[in-house]
Amino acid sequence: MEHAQVLSALGFSNDELTGGSLAVHSPIDGAEVARIAETPLSDMATVIAQSKQAFKAWRTVPAPRRGELVRLLGEELRAAKDELGALVTLEAGKITSEGLGEVQEMIDICDFAVGLSRQLYGLTIASERPGHKMSESWHPLGPCGVITAFNFPVAVWSWNAALALVCGNPVIWKPSEKTPLTALACKKIFEKAVSRLGNDAPEGLMQVVIGRADVGEALVTSRDVPILSATGSTRMGSVVGPKVAARWGRPILELGGNNAMIVAPSADLEMAVRAIVFSAVGTAGQRCTSLRRLIVHKSVKEELVAKLVKAYGSLPIGDPRQDGTLIGPLVDRGALDAMQGAIAKARSEGGTVHGGGPVTEGVPGGAYAAPALIEMPGQTETVKTETFAPILYVMEYEDLDQAIELQNGVPQGLSSCIFTLNMREAETFLSATGSDCGIANVNIGPSGAEIGGAFGGEKETGGGRESGSDAWKGYMRRQTSTVNYSAELPLAQGVKFDI
Repeated sequence: MEHAQVLSALGFSNDELTGGSLAVHSPIDGAEVARIAETPLSDMATVIAQSKQAFKAWRTVPAPRRGELVRLLGEELRAAKDELGALVTLEAGKITSEGLGEVQEMIDICDFAVGLSRQLYGLTIASERPGHKMSESWHPLGPCGVITAFNFPVAVWSWNAALALVCGNPVIWKPSEKTPLTALACKKIFEKAVSRLGNDAPEGLMQVVIGRADVGEALVTSRDVPILSATGSTRMGSVVGPKVAARWGRPILELGGNNAMIVAPSADLEMAVRAIVFSAVGTAGQRCTSLRRLIVHKSVKEELVAKLVKAYGSLPIGDPRQDGTLIGPLVDRGALDAMQGAIAKARSEGGTVHGGGPVTEGVPGGAYAAPALIEMPGQTETVKTETFAPILYVMEYEDLDQAIELQNGVPQGLSSCIFTLNMREAETFLSATGSDCGIANVNIGPSGAEIGGAFGGEKETGGGRESGSDAWKGYMRRQTSTVNYSAELPLAQGVKFDI
């Protein structure tokens, strides 16, 4: 579909797409596709107040009923999957299957959250005092601010929103200024689910605010927004995290990744090549879980690099809407310039560069580049720095301890993996002495996490967890209660205090 067709299919009117101050460009061809209205900073107090009021009502709705809203949202997303996926492609530049896959991820987290709405379990705890019962329960916490990045313009919101909503919290979403249309489309889809639910959903349950850093700052600094989930660069997180903590809020930070794969002598190289190529060049290397460092045993490095150079040379680059395209555009010219700058630095540090140049022929415009494979003499400062582009640095190792040291020797700690058929190597990598990342895989790449597991990383990745497992606890407050049903008043720890 052409740009106008995609927007029309999702119900955008001409008035919504014109006359505003924020220009939206498609990475596909660089064309301006909309000029939308930004949320005035002066309106943020009203937005937050409305969310706070919605919380008072939503927290009293039984959790399974809250889950019903999320179930309906999942149904509406299924109905709009093709159209919303096409908008992700238009606005973020993802190839068609990845755009659709991102919407499927939204559907999956809705399914997860519906089940969760009947499983917000607490505990019964044995008391040391006779005639006493201890228990632990979980309660809604309040408005949840969600700040998302351009590379996953809708899925990350859904990870947060689906959980926050079933936990009893309203949501205020500030999308990247590069991808606001997908957020506004999701708001339309959400409103369809609300209309089907009926009167249980209060006004202001899910709001979208459009703008730049000052709009995000209003969420970050407000004491009335107790949960602030932010996805973006480590630099952004270093600003957001302390500000939220300073007001005693709860930050959920999903920041940079500089993810590595170790390829051991026993690895299935054909399988490794497939995993490497998707992980390194999928989404044009613009995933937080993209593979950026390849740590290869010296006995297989020459063979593996030859296979990768051949594979890289055959990758179709171009319009992400066309069948067969595997690499679409970078998000903008600035990303392309950053990629070329990193390649130049790596070359100056002794790197041997394969590919990586700008692509101008056979593309519809925009910022396109061939993926770069760079053989490095060691883990230099350039290698330790994440560049959001399809650059893969290759280093060699001699023993597993050295490989793990290289894997862990960067500031980021999001995702990691090892390819090996040696059980001892695999289990060592997953042990306390192995990978220091929040995600560690064996014989699959670092990219493409499922929603069933908690997603997030350590060190400068921020320590946040979203999506599956018990990540829901980040959106609730824990309460420990003791009930004395006896006629006595014994004190804990045997303390005597008789009056």
